[in-house]
Amino acid sequence: MANFIDRRLNSKNKSTVNRQRFIRRYKSQIKKSVEQTVNKRGVTDVDKGENITITKKDLSEPIFHQGKGGIKDRVHPGNDQYNEGDQIKRPPQQSGQGNGQGEASNSGEGEDDFVFSISKDEYLNLLFEDLELPNLEENQLDKLIDYKTVRSGYCAEGVPSNIDIVKSLQGSIARRIAMTSTKRKSLKALEEELTELKQDKHEHIKRIKAITLEIKQLKAKIAKVPFIDTFDLRFRNYAKEAVPTSKAVMFCLMDVSGSMDQATKDIAKRFYILLYLFLTRTYKTIDVVYIRHHTQAKEVDEQEFFYSQETGGTIASSALELMIKVINDRYNPREWNIYGAQASDGDNWADDSPHCRQLMSKKILPISRYFAYIEITQRPHQTLWQQYIQVQEQNSHFAMQHIKTVEDIYPVFRELFKKNIKQVA
Repeated sequence: MANFIDRRLNSKNKSTVNRQRFIRRYKSQIKKSVEQTVNKRGVTDVDKGENITITKKDLSEPIFHQGKGGIKDRVHPGNDQYNEGDQIKRPPQQSGQGNGQGEASNSGEGEDDFVFSISKDEYLNLLFEDLELPNLEENQLDKLIDYKTVRSGYCAEGVPSNIDIVKSLQGSIARRIAMTSTKRKSLKALEEELTELKQDKHEHIKRIKAITLEIKQLKAKIAKVPFIDTFDLRFRNYAKEAVPTSKAVMFCLMDVSGSMDQATKDIAKRFYILLYLFLTRTYKTIDVVYIRHHTQAKEVDEQEFFYSQETGGTIASSALELMIKVINDRYNPREWNIYGAQASDGDNWADDSPHCRQLMSKKILPISRYFAYIEITQRPHQTLWQQYIQVQEQNSHFAMQHIKTVEDIYPVFRELFKKNIKQVA
């Protein structure tokens, strides 16, 4: 099998079209690899690029080959090792297959799995594809911004698929006219003079020969001007145009009580980092309010939310009450789309859980577009889960998910924020 390695320099992203075509072709394998790696990353490097491996069997392509023709008779010998119905063991893997397994060999050949790197932007695009904030409505068109791609004139550099043929030909015509106009004027004058000389009764053999030679030289110079040059090429240019849509705020409520061990807190942080990346990646401007709680709730900044070591007992209603207070002070429900996500191990003061249900049902959900509760525990569900089940039965825009291990984070996240979630009646 022949392998071709293109070592030509591709400046100004001229290979982008081929790269995007390759990603589209092997999108299912790439997305599977991205989903597997997101759970293996640390909290601080979840938004970096990634090396993607595509197995050689997924890269194989159908080929045409010469078939065996004619009529042939074959006589197959019998065997003294197997009877009808016996199961034959799979033969051992041959050496030289490129998988790095087995002992050294002096024969055989194969291919390694194909590995390539995707950038941070490509990684995040694949990670958050087909996700959105549920039930988002246009309350005021001044805060949350989406983007659409629009035409933005022409440029001299670009990818081949964006070449504008008409504009390029117009540039070619203008260049050829500018480069040959003087020569064409001289050519026209010489042709007129030659016509007059030929019509004259007197002979002008010497002058006619000189003019004929000069005309030939001018025509050769004009012919050397190329029909189209790289200077003539014009590419359609595209730009992102801001489209204001709505105002939205996301409340992130995290339990940091003593019952939340370090592993549980890391899972909660990973979930909220995914949520933060999704919001900032998908929406240009959105408010995020961070609330940590144990027996008391406190609004904090991003740094303190993810890295503070403060802990204590557990009264979950303190976070919900603080959320209500912040909404009343800063976020009018008539002007803002309000969202919330609460992460906890479910362990709460028993007398407080019914109070959480009342706050959620009567004060938070009536003014919210969507609220998600994530319980992170490997134990049976706690009192807070049992109370929230009653809330879920009565409110379609309240979602509950259970995370046991790190591997559950991304599937749960996609389930909570997948597109086309049923709209609130």
